[in-house]
Amino acid sequence: MLTTALEPTRYLRRTPPTGMLVVGRRPDGRLWVHRGDRQIPVIVRRCFPWTEPGRYISLRDADNHEVALVREAGDLEPRSRAVFEEALAEAGFVIEVQRVLAIDEEVEIRHWTVETRQGPRTFQTRLDDWPRVLPDGCLLMRDVVGDLYRLPVLDQSDAQTRDLLWPFVD
Repeated sequence: MLTTALEPTRYLRRTPPTGMLVVGRRPDGRLWVHRGDRQIPVIVRRCFPWTEPGRYISLRDADNHEVALVREAGDLEPRSRAVFEEALAEAGFVIEVQRVLAIDEEVEIRHWTVETRQGPRTFQTRLDDWPRVLPDGCLLMRDVVGDLYRLPVLDQSDAQTRDLLWPFVD
């Protein structure tokens, strides 16, 4: 069995002999970091700023000690990047919106009624908050309590969703 014990912090700050952090997934589904001859099971934790959810990701051991900090997925070699991005998607709590049913504005607040895979849902955003366009064309919106909503790509949406979302896209 591989050890999960960590050496002192000085080990964690060293550059791995290969010059790259290697991230892998074991058959049991757990995420592992490989550094030289060391293999450490890790979990993914997002760091601030929340405005950059795909950057500055902390990989932590079972005792919640940071094993590595990934500035962005592009810093990893291709196989590690694919595993890392999959783990990142699993770690994040992002509600997938299938359809937008209504958007109503009130003083300082916008009320959203949406349909998700889990059923209908409502949430509120500040009137001056706007969705961010993701590289894949989806929109990402944060509500007033901090939950993230991934809104569908406009040209792949139903007519009602397109009509309601078009004012939010350049």
